[in-house]
Amino acid sequence: MIDRIGRTGADDDVLVERLRALAWGGEGAVASGSCMPDEPFPPLTSVDVEAAEGRLGYRLPRLLRRVHTEIGDGGFGPEGGLASLKPRSIPQWYYPHWPCATTLHARRPEWRRPPASWFFPAGGGCGMEWYVSLIAVDHPVLLWDSDGWEPDRGEDPHDGLRYAARSLREWLWTWADGGNVWDPVSARPDETP
Repeated sequence: MIDRIGRTGADDDVLVERLRALAWGGEGAVASGSCMPDEPFPPLTSVDVEAAEGRLGYRLPRLLRRVHTEIGDGGFGPEGGLASLKPRSIPQWYYPHWPCATTLHARRPEWRRPPASWFFPAGGGCGMEWYVSLIAVDHPVLLWDSDGWEPDRGEDPHDGLRYAARSLREWLWTWADGGNVWDPVSARPDETP
């Protein structure tokens, strides 16, 4: 698929290098905010990623696997930083446990738990969370408002969703190019999946 900015899987090597530079302080790096660790968590091995996939019950998109094995296991990226696949602690930090995509889902109460095929890459703040579909073609990125649906009214988690990007690649390129990952969501407030 060609995303809305004209990039395909053939451009993934360039994207991974750009993300690595941003994550590890290379040329063009974005200064991390106070809600980010001092540096990303070390990259995982393929065995670590396979173990995480076993816990999730789904295989991760190839690009996301590359991010976690070639750049780092979270602690950098859009919003408050990408979640890790392995539980991580930062004892000296004000929030000692970094968000972990493989444990977050199981800790949620059932009524507030999104489908298992939604992968949590990053928090969005104020009850909002970013998700990547692990089963849809091209792995679209969704913004989920956990307060945007009411089970008592017969609504389900899908009622709190907004499309953010047609693909994980598009969402990561937006951040890598210095764009705002919120712009597509803000531009289409009434569009739901």
